[in-house]
Amino acid sequence: MGRVQGAHGVRGALMVASFSDPPRRLLQYSPWWLLGGDAPQPLAVVRGQDSTKGLIVEVEGIADREAAAALRGREIAVERAALPPLRKGEYYWADLEGLAVRNRDGADFGRVDHLVDFGAHPILVVRDGARERMIPFVLERHVISVDLDVGVIKVDWDPDF
Repeated sequence: MGRVQGAHGVRGALMVASFSDPPRRLLQYSPWWLLGGDAPQPLAVVRGQDSTKGLIVEVEGIADREAAAALRGREIAVERAALPPLRKGEYYWADLEGLAVRNRDGADFGRVDHLVDFGAHPILVVRDGARERMIPFVLERHVISVDLDVGVIKVDWDPDF
């Protein structure tokens, strides 16, 4: 749902990149779970605000810049049950990661490693060994279908790209 970008100020506030739409929605969830350490670590949000570089967030138990800076790069997750239900044709990015990607002709492109958003639309980053493809996640244009049960995304994409 987000990533800790680093510390903000001297009192332990975190600078957070939110993957929610809108970004501020991430502040509605609590607890957050920090991933990337030995075990997921719960964090209770005290307050947060928008900034031009992301969210500035105060959490319980983080009271100085050094403690906040130590969390840089950690991923933020929330309980799945806290997320709103999706409408038809909507997907949580976490559900797409790891799915196989094939084109109309059955060419295997590998698996979705992750998604990124450059503004216009999300991009599937698909890896097959050392090769990486970036395919726009635009339904009915580049993405023909998503079958979560089978674990396959079918795309209209040239294998040479």
